[in-house]
Amino acid sequence: MLAGCAEEPPPRSVTEFVENPMMLEAAMVRCSQDRAKTRYDAECVNARQAVSRIQAKEEAEARAALEARSESKRAALRRTQAAAAEARRRAAEQQRLREEAEYLAQFGVLPPSAETTTGPRDEGNLPIAVVPEGDAAANEDEVYREPIESEDIGATPPIPEEPADDAEPGATDLESIRDELRRRAEEGGN
Repeated sequence: MLAGCAEEPPPRSVTEFVENPMMLEAAMVRCSQDRAKTRYDAECVNARQAVSRIQAKEEAEARAALEARSESKRAALRRTQAAAAEARRRAAEQQRLREEAEYLAQFGVLPPSAETTTGPRDEGNLPIAVVPEGDAAANEDEVYREPIESEDIGATPPIPEEPADDAEPGATDLESIRDELRRRAEEGGN
């Protein structure tokens, strides 16, 4: 009977230490008191292995959490970039439609829009392009001059009259420009 009581209990396994952190802590305190004596003790070796496993498990969990955060940040960045690309695409499309509308407006044509149906257009509100009649080759020397409105008389210089056939071609234009500049200088000085 005495021999049975004197036997030491079997050393605790690594699994027991991993499952019971208080037992692991007590074993580590006992093993760290005399490191030289407990260096090869089976229970101390098992306790150190349990600590290594717990640390590896915690590091793996921290790495997984960090990876999950990183993945969520990457997903948010991808969504932001996709939204910015879509906004740029829409802005470019709007700019293209604006330029197309300006171009077509020169010819009195309204650009097609998503709101209008494919039925006949209301022709009453469309601007009309003025096309000069007659032979285009015969009208090359003619210059179109817009009529001067009464409120614009002081703001725009008068259109010089055509020079006489015997006058020098550029002289009349130059003289009328000089006269206009003198007139404006006198008006500004008063």
